[in-house]
Amino acid sequence: MKLLRVGAAGAERPALLDPDGTTLRDLSGLVTDIDGALLADPSALDRIASAAASGELPVLDTGGPDGTGGPRVGPPLGRIGKIVCIGLNYHDHAAETGAEIPTEPIIFFKAPDTVVGPEDTVLVPRGSVKTDWEVELAVVIGRTARYLDSVEEGLAHVGGYAISHDVSEREFQIERGGTWDKGKNCETFNPLGPWLVTADEVPDPQALSLRLWVNGELQQDGTTARQIFGVGELVRYVSQFMTLYPGDVINTGTPAGVALGKPEPKPFLRAGDVVELEIGGLGRQRQVFADA
Repeated sequence: MKLLRVGAAGAERPALLDPDGTTLRDLSGLVTDIDGALLADPSALDRIASAAASGELPVLDTGGPDGTGGPRVGPPLGRIGKIVCIGLNYHDHAAETGAEIPTEPIIFFKAPDTVVGPEDTVLVPRGSVKTDWEVELAVVIGRTARYLDSVEEGLAHVGGYAISHDVSEREFQIERGGTWDKGKNCETFNPLGPWLVTADEVPDPQALSLRLWVNGELQQDGTTARQIFGVGELVRYVSQFMTLYPGDVINTGTPAGVALGKPEPKPFLRAGDVVELEIGGLGRQRQVFADA
């Protein structure tokens, strides 16, 4: 299933995307939100699937008679617990930045309040000269994971997948001392969605294409097959150091093509730039950048 949340920020309502790819169905009569509690409840997910199959879910109003002017699409996941991010997790991205291939996953965090909708405005921080783009596969946890023993167990604890845009400020991240967090947690720095695609619709998370364009020019064109640590291993590994709960998110790294890896002068983002990104089967995002 493709689950999403639509409406004004802070007042989103749960919805389902029909198999036709255009019709939205209102889930608010069945569930209160798309969140960790829902993902951890197989019976609730079964009720949604049964209602969708029977055709009983009401169509969600999408604006004008031609379908335009529809509701804002918000992040597809509410009440996110924590966002665990993995750095340098693609062979080609490590190479373009001159970094050594990690022997273990590099972990940092993003605060849940960085998350915005897939078409919301992204703000270039005040004083920023090195705001950068990163298309990433987001893994949403569906079962509590602690001290998992295998890749297979890791995959079994995934509730779904989404597109994540791990926006980064490289000067804050690398040149201002301390950890990476200062360059990762600026407001609006994690557009998520448009959909949360349940794990049953993604049989192989290591076979997904990722692409990102800036002002219409293709910058990133990769595949999760090039990940150093695959999805199942990441969930297993992270569970050795912290408990993962339903509704937690893992951003799994980005392929080559970021501004940081380009020749000088590096084309970092400025107000007015338009970034579009997609992952096969998970939808597409579009953001216009503005000054904070």
